[in-house]
Amino acid sequence: MNQPIIQFALPILLAISILSVPSANAIAASQQETVEAISQHFSSVPTMTGEFVQFGPNGEQTGGKFHIQRPGKIRFDYEEPSPILVISNGRTVAINNNKLKTWSFYPLSKTPLSLLLSDHMEIDDKSIRSVTTDEDITTVVMGDRNIFGSSEITLLFDPESQDLRQWTIKDAQGKETSVMIFNVEKNVTLPTQLFKFDQLAIQRKANTRSEK
Repeated sequence: MNQPIIQFALPILLAISILSVPSANAIAASQQETVEAISQHFSSVPTMTGEFVQFGPNGEQTGGKFHIQRPGKIRFDYEEPSPILVISNGRTVAINNNKLKTWSFYPLSKTPLSLLLSDHMEIDDKSIRSVTTDEDITTVVMGDRNIFGSSEITLLFDPESQDLRQWTIKDAQGKETSVMIFNVEKNVTLPTQLFKFDQLAIQRKANTRSEK
C-alpha cells in the first residue's frame, strides 16, 4: 500500500517529531498528578465506542465510527465514500482498502498507536515528553525514540473528566492530522468479532491472486 493511503487511513502510523524525550525528573509534581489521574481513568474505561472526524493536513475531512478495547484493540470504520477499514487485534494493525482489495499489516508495538491503546500510563514512563493543563484541555505528548524513532502522538483530554477528546500527529513534512471523537459510550460490551481478521488467510489469498 502506498504512503498516501496509509496516511489517510491511519495517520498515527506516520507521526513524526524532532522533539527530545525529557527524563522522568522533568515532570513536575502537578504533572505527575495529572498523569496519575489519566492513568486511573484509562484503567476504569477499558472499552468505548463512538464517532470520529479526521481532519487532514490539506483541509480534507472524513469520519466514521470507532471502537476501542484496551489493551491494544481498535477498529475504525470510515464512512463512505472512503473504502478504508482499520483494525488492531492487540498484536497487529491491519488496514483494508476495499476498493483496491488490498490489506497491509503492521506490528502494533512498533506504532505510536500502542500508546493510545495502553490500559495505563506510568508517571515515570520515558514515552511522556510533556504534560500541560489549561482551563479547557490537558495535553499529553508521547513518543519513544527507542521504539518509534522520532514518532510522537499528542493526546488531548478533558481536564475535569479525564476523557480522551482528540489526538493529533505530525508527519515527516510537519503536516498535522487530527482525529476528534464524540458521542462516546464508555464501558460497553463489544463483540470480539470487531477486532478479528485472519492475516494468514488474507495473505494466502493475495499471493494466489498475484500468481495468476
